[in-house]
Formats: sequence, C-alpha cells, structure tokens
Amino acid sequence: MKKTKMILGLSLIAISGLVLIAADHADAPAITGNANDITDVYAFQGQDANNLVFAINTQGLLSPTATGAASFNENVMIELNIDNNGDNVEDLVIQAIKRGNKMYFFGPVAPETPGTSSVVKTSSPAGSVDISQYGSDPIIATTTSGMKFFAGPRDDPFFFDLNQFKLIIAGTATGFNNPGVDTFAGTNVLATIIEVPKTMLGTSTSINVWAETKQKQ
Repeated sequence: MKKTKMILGLSLIAISGLVLIAADHADAPAITGNANDITDVYAFQGQDANNLVFAINTQGLLSPTATGAASFNENVMIELNIDNNGDNVEDLVIQAIKRGNKMYFFGPVAPETPGTSSVVKTSSPAGSVDISQYGSDPIIATTTSGMKFFAGPRDDPFFFDLNQFKLIIAGTATGFNNPGVDTFAGTNVLATIIEVPKTMLGTSTSINVWAETKQKQ
C-alpha cells in the first residue's frame, strides 16, 4: 500500500452521453512537460453506448523527437475521480500506475479517503496493458469485466490559434478566425485511456469527473 500526495489536479464535469473536455497547456516550469503535467481530460460515450470512455493526457506539446524519449513515471499515479451523487466528492476512483513496460489499473472502487492523498487500491485490480511505443500500432487490452485500457503516445488533440490570441490580447483583433490556425499541430501527448461499463459507475444519469497525478511519498 502506497500513500501518494497530489501534485496537480484538473477538473471536469462530465455528463453521460456528451463529450466534455478541459485543457491546460501552461503550467509552472517545475510541472510543465513532466509526468505530473495533465494537459487534457476527456469523457465521452463509447462506441458501445453502454460504456463511458475517459482519456487523461499528460506531457503535452511533445515534438516528434521528444515523443520517442517520453515515458510515464513509476513514481507518479494517475487517478480518475468520479462523483456519482453530485456532492463534488469522489465516490469512486480508477488508478493507473506504470510498472516496467506495463500500465496497471485499479478500480473503479471507493477511495480509502477522499481528498489529495491516496492509497493504491491493490485489492481491486482491474487489469493492465502494455504501454504502446511511438510509431508502433496501439495496444488495447480488454478485460472480462468489459473494461478496456490504452497507455502511450497519441497526437495532441489540443487546438489553439496562439498568434490570433496574441492579436486579440493586443487589441488588434476582435476574435478568432474560422477556421483558425492550429499553432501546436504535430505535437503529441502521453495518453491514458480507460473504457468502463456504465453499470460499474453507479446508477446516476450524470457524474462529475476530475483527474489528478499523485507523487509517491
């Protein structure tokens, strides 16, 4: 059992059936670009309408060269928090931890205690997946419970027209163009993706979701 301390959190309200995202690509220098740096959180209905998919991206804006050298950190746990009764306190967590060339998953399960410190729920293993390598075909693991997992590099879906934004801030433009220019096209992230049957998340028709990275202490 390992206690962990929150390093960075990113919040998101997710409603079943809708695609909702939160993005954050500008953090303090000590956080930006390392395994603690959450860039995006996505929640959306799976191709199987009985499932929800959660994607947590870290280490944003990786160049193709940097992507090959990027890796998950064995001392950093990625934790997905799920509030299924509307009180903004996590009722369930799904935890992901790298060991060797695999990502191991635990949950969904009630946390030991809610808040910024966590205990790895080793008594509730969900499965594992080999971490996909840059330039190789993606590896997806499917469990008998219906959960699916992926961990590895993906194209960063974050779209932002930085130059137009600067013009707006400077007062020389009144808004964004349609279409705009994807300033960060060609950059990548390390993605942790979890697909879960809705029945494993409670009976509520809506849930709140947020993700954290937590450093081993």
